[in-house]
Amino acid sequence: MADMQRWISAFLEAQSAERAAARNTQLAYGRDLLDFAGWLARQGADFAGASRAQVEDYLIACEAEGLSKATRARRLSAIRQLYRFAHEEGWRADNPALRLRGPGLDKRLPQVLTHDEVDRLLEAARDKGRSLDDQARNCALVELLYATGMRVSELVELPVAAVRGDPRMILVRGKGGKERMVPLSPPAREAVADWLARRDRAEEIDRKAGRAGSKYLFPSRGSAGHLTRNHFYVLIKQIAVLAGVSPAKVTPHTLRHAFATHLLAGGADLRVIQTLLGHADVATTEIYTHVLDDHLKSLVLDHHPLADRTEDP
Repeated sequence: MADMQRWISAFLEAQSAERAAARNTQLAYGRDLLDFAGWLARQGADFAGASRAQVEDYLIACEAEGLSKATRARRLSAIRQLYRFAHEEGWRADNPALRLRGPGLDKRLPQVLTHDEVDRLLEAARDKGRSLDDQARNCALVELLYATGMRVSELVELPVAAVRGDPRMILVRGKGGKERMVPLSPPAREAVADWLARRDRAEEIDRKAGRAGSKYLFPSRGSAGHLTRNHFYVLIKQIAVLAGVSPAKVTPHTLRHAFATHLLAGGADLRVIQTLLGHADVATTEIYTHVLDDHLKSLVLDHHPLADRTEDP
């Protein structure tokens, strides 16, 4: 049981970091996974060895308890995400909950940002900040996130050495210490170069004052030594308001979704997108094909000349 509790703790920490999950969601997932862990323990099993059949049996037991469809759907979602995380971390070679159907609820797809909305966010980031240095940093943050599809933790922890020399590609260390190369667009390179020059000037002043330099591209005086995920989460919401985009629609993770969806719409191969995102399993990347299908469907329904045609009386 102790090992399963460690899995839950690591998963919830990652959820908080990568998706900025609300505290209530975190608590609900924690309760759901503890319940699943207790059920498995009573069967003499654990997360590492649980089979698809055991996950199905657990969901049947939940239904027998009279739990609502919404609760059972949330428990399946928690289990599926736990195993997705475990697969990416290399703790399991498969996801036993991946293909299981929920109790009649539609699968939730990522929020989709349009090209225009992303352009407005990028423009607003250039004006967000109390000083020119703050504005340059904010511009570099958003340009980098959209250009690379990095996770927010990868972004804020990016070492300054990764961008020295105006590279066209940078090395990113992702989950489980796995490394991958991601390309930089010309606007992202320009924004990073501007911020890097300002950052280095400020750091030189700090050195002369006896303060140590930072190894991070986006340093902070906090205990972490770099801009925190929570700080950036709040910042991107403020930028959304400034851009006239609904802040409910914008998180660091939706910009990662935009990166993937826009690449796919532009004709990029799914395996290439998998590599750029750092997904261990292409099944995780396949969700973007569903997002694109829904987007294309809505375009046809909204803009096709026959979409609103009704039969003559």
